[in-house]
Amino acid sequence: MEHTFTTNIKLILNNKFGSNAEEIFKNSSLIQYLNFKTRSANKGSKARSSFASLYAIYVLVEDYIANDFEQKGTYSEYEGAVYNKLFTRQRQLPFGGSLQNHALNNRMNAEFKKYFPTSEIIPILRKLETNRYWVNENLLKVKVGNKDYNLSTVIIEIIEEYTKTKQDAFQRFIKACEELQEIEGSNPDKVIEFISGLLAPNVDARLFEIVSYAILKFYYHDQNIYWGFEIDTLTKENLKLYKTGRTNANDGGIDFVMKPIGRFFQVTETLDFKKYFLDIDKIQKFPITFVIKSDEAIEELLTKIKTNANKIYSVTAIVDKYMDCIEEVINIPILNQRFSVDIKLGYLNDVLNEIITQSKVEFNYTDIDEIDDVE
Repeated sequence: MEHTFTTNIKLILNNKFGSNAEEIFKNSSLIQYLNFKTRSANKGSKARSSFASLYAIYVLVEDYIANDFEQKGTYSEYEGAVYNKLFTRQRQLPFGGSLQNHALNNRMNAEFKKYFPTSEIIPILRKLETNRYWVNENLLKVKVGNKDYNLSTVIIEIIEEYTKTKQDAFQRFIKACEELQEIEGSNPDKVIEFISGLLAPNVDARLFEIVSYAILKFYYHDQNIYWGFEIDTLTKENLKLYKTGRTNANDGGIDFVMKPIGRFFQVTETLDFKKYFLDIDKIQKFPITFVIKSDEAIEELLTKIKTNANKIYSVTAIVDKYMDCIEEVINIPILNQRFSVDIKLGYLNDVLNEIITQSKVEFNYTDIDEIDDVE
């Protein structure tokens, strides 16, 4: 498979390996994996970025290079990289602030196996007793003709180039948002079109969560609830939606919380019922609203979740108990409807401002001058 960023990968290989670059590109399964994972590079900020798997590789290869194993040739005797250091390093990298440990522990290996089902090699090796990790050195080496080539430095260079490309894309995204702030009063249709374009199945999961939050925050903003312990001393309070942390954070399956009624929201893009049931279990089967990155009708989404669950669970009562915990499903068409309500209520600029604020937090941007300084 070739895409726009493939040219960047081949240029890096050519600069390092010259006339052997094309053979190395074809023969290295790790390079092929990177090629697949970087296909969103030039699709802008809306496309999924895949940093978790890429950074799992990056930190292990970086450790490999730091210890000079390419020259020493003694990696098989290495005691392994310490997990805590690898995990901390991942979170120091651009866009890595909210990464979890899944890629290092299993997800990257499982994904690699899907792409190369006949390969017996797994990329990440670990010893649970000592919590030490290694990159599989077999993937860092490729043979062309009679010569062996080590790919460690080009692996780092490819991932860094991809990161820079994605940084540029998000820089343009933030700038576009800020330019729209200036014309919101004179050209609201352009702002509406821009935000509506972020509500799509192919949008980056983090951006979708941010836009969903901004829309729902102002949709509920003017809705009131009356509560109290005595009927003659009721308190009137606006519904307030809070974002509980950064996207993809390990927060127990709660992305948004509504005050004062304690309503939970989880944003997702999968229809795997196990993910829904796991989120429900995490909060002790407390009712939860799922915001799903899908254009499918709500009835169809619920039917798919229940049908797949029934294939695994033989007891209908168990499935029904979980399904009863789904308080509401909000899909993309519903988000668009609620965005229209926000616009009618005069909150278009507030929604845009919230998207900018949350995006800068999520992607480690504080102001536009710092964005321009990113290397």
